[in-house]
Amino acid sequence: MNTKLHAVTDASGRPIRFFMTAGQVSDYTGARALLSSLPAADWMIADRGYDADWFRDALKDKGIRPCIPSRKSRDRPVRYDKRRYKRRNRIEIMFGRLKDWRRVATRYDRCPKVFLSAIALAAAVIFWL
Repeated sequence: MNTKLHAVTDASGRPIRFFMTAGQVSDYTGARALLSSLPAADWMIADRGYDADWFRDALKDKGIRPCIPSRKSRDRPVRYDKRRYKRRNRIEIMFGRLKDWRRVATRYDRCPKVFLSAIALAAAVIFWL
C-alpha cells in the first residue's frame, strides 16, 4: 500500500492540517483538498509538485503569495523568492518528527483511516512540544 501525506504547517513548522491520498495520485488533489482550510497567511511555501496556475490564482484570491518553484516542464519558469523557499525545510523537519514515532515510520497500520489517526495523534504531541 502506498499513500502520500499532504500537510500544512505554521511558520514554526508545527502541523496544522493533513490530507492523505493514494501514492499514485497527483499532488494537485491534495492541494485542492487543503485549499479551503488554509489558515490566514502572508506566504505559502510549497514544493514544485504543487505548481499549477489554478493553485497560484486560488492562493492569490485568498491573499496568500505563493513561493513555489515552477515545474521543469513549464515553457516559461515562474519566478519565486529563493531565500524564502529555503525555509521549506521546516515542513521536512516536521515530517522527520512524525517519523520519530515508530508506528508512523514503519506503517504498522495498513488501513488508511487508522494510519491517519496515528499521524494525528503524533501531530498533536509534536504541536505542543
